[in-house]
Amino acid sequence: MKRRLFGFTLIELLIALIIIAILAAVAYPSYVGYITKTRRSDGQTALLDLANRMERYFTVNNTYVGATLANVGTTATTPGGYYTLSISASGATTYTIQAAPAGSQTSDTQCATLTLNQLGQKGKTGTGTVSDCWQ
Repeated sequence: MKRRLFGFTLIELLIALIIIAILAAVAYPSYVGYITKTRRSDGQTALLDLANRMERYFTVNNTYVGATLANVGTTATTPGGYYTLSISASGATTYTIQAAPAGSQTSDTQCATLTLNQLGQKGKTGTGTVSDCWQ
């Protein structure tokens, strides 16, 4: 009399592992892209906050000349630590501020450094479009 054994064969296990590997190979790059895009909002928010602080500085001093991160009341890194802020140019009536990627965000080649000026014009230095980087 034959006894029937219940369980999985080696072939069935290998097929299941291959399916899991294919799903992981597709899902992981999408996940990394989503995380990178989400971290961009850290730089965008910090730049908009810095722009507000620059406007307050202008209201008090009637010029942007002399504005530094310290005297406008902010730090050089964003709250999440994914970007480093700087005032790259400031004149009597103009300024350009930027958020350069730091840490794990340096792998973001699509948007790289985000910029903003006194007119509210948004920019970037990566390979992507401005509308993609400032969503």
